Amino acid sequence: MSKVVIIGAGPGDPELITIKGKKWLERADVVIYAGSLLNPEILKYAKPGAQLYDSASMDREEIFRLTAESARAGKLVARVHDGDPSFYGAIQEQVDLLEREGIECIRVPGVSCLQAGAAALNRELTLPNVSQTVIITRPEGRTPVPKPERLRSLAAHQATMVIFLGIQHLRSVVEELEKGGYPKTTPVAVVYKASWPEEKVIRGTLEDILGKVEEAGITKTALIFVGKVLDTSAYDYSKLYDPSFTHGFRKGERDVP
Repeated sequence: MSKVVIIGAGPGDPELITIKGKKWLERADVVIYAGSLLNPEILKYAKPGAQLYDSASMDREEIFRLTAESARAGKLVARVHDGDPSFYGAIQEQVDLLEREGIECIRVPGVSCLQAGAAALNRELTLPNVSQTVIITRPEGRTPVPKPERLRSLAAHQATMVIFLGIQHLRSVVEELEKGGYPKTTPVAVVYKASWPEEKVIRGTLEDILGKVEEAGITKTALIFVGKVLDTSAYDYSKLYDPSFTHGFRKGERDVP
């Protein structure tokens, strides 16, 4: 049966591809990759003789035609995406086209830049009595955003927010977050190229992050993290490891010295 494997190749560090993703990539006869975003080091896992195609200069129809023709010819096709293709990957439209043609598509999840960014910050995005919700979103650009999901509306929740595709609109992002209710003192962090050798972390608040990012010259390939979880000076400890808290793996009260 014709088959296409969609591989989330991780945020940049070639060691952050999953074992399963690497195994599929090593088997693939045809590799179609997002060259504008993918670390080229990932391609070293492709087998000798594999056909490599950079999709950065291709449109939807060109990608579909190449993928479908290769799969129908009995070749295993790997569609390699940076991070995890569940977020802002323009992958679903390709899957739907292929499946209408009877071509099976399977996915291998990857490590998102969201997780890599949180690791770079050395922060947990949910903290007891601070925030238990993470909003993953983007500002409106050439791709519209449904009105209830605009930054100003989402800011009302005061949850942890991770903003993709927003660094080039940082000024308006800050304005919308403030108008939505985040105080100017809200911690903000910008992570540029998480897990790459060029990784940079800029920390500040809504009041000063714009100037710091402009000074660092960051204009693309960065995530914006917003929320009180970035400040770990005050939060409640988790109940999970509380000596007085019982659950299926730890029963009964314990004396604490």
